[in-house]
Amino acid sequence: MNPVQDLIKSLADKHGKNRENLLPILQGVVEQEKYLSEYSMIEIARELDLPAAEVFGTATFYSFLEHKKMGKYIIRVCKTITCSMKGKNQILHAIEDMLKVSIGETTPDGKFSLMQTNCLGWCHKAPAMLINNDIYTELTPEKVREILGEYMKRES
Repeated sequence: MNPVQDLIKSLADKHGKNRENLLPILQGVVEQEKYLSEYSMIEIARELDLPAAEVFGTATFYSFLEHKKMGKYIIRVCKTITCSMKGKNQILHAIEDMLKVSIGETTPDGKFSLMQTNCLGWCHKAPAMLINNDIYTELTPEKVREILGEYMKRES
């Protein structure tokens, strides 16, 4: 077995091989591999004895289940109406300008990916963004530049 097959088998043994365990297994693969490759989705389908279309459908439905290789830091900017009204576009422009990427792209060095996502649950402190598992709220373009500067320093 290869490392992806080992991981999937381990996750299936831990969570169970029933249909209702598909989501935790998908999440586990993303945690370890950072995204769901086509190969990993096919292997999950095989391990759980599910149609590959069902695994692909579930994986592509949820925005937090990446199905393409992403950067080390995944920046998710909330795109809901509240964040939009509170300056989401200025936040996106600041990020795009600083990282020289557009939504859906990854920096050439593979460090940052920029995404938009549905509600992060912080409407009362909009606009909000998530970098990996860290939430940032009440953002301004200046605050975003400061935050990204700190992440960039980690990589120097």
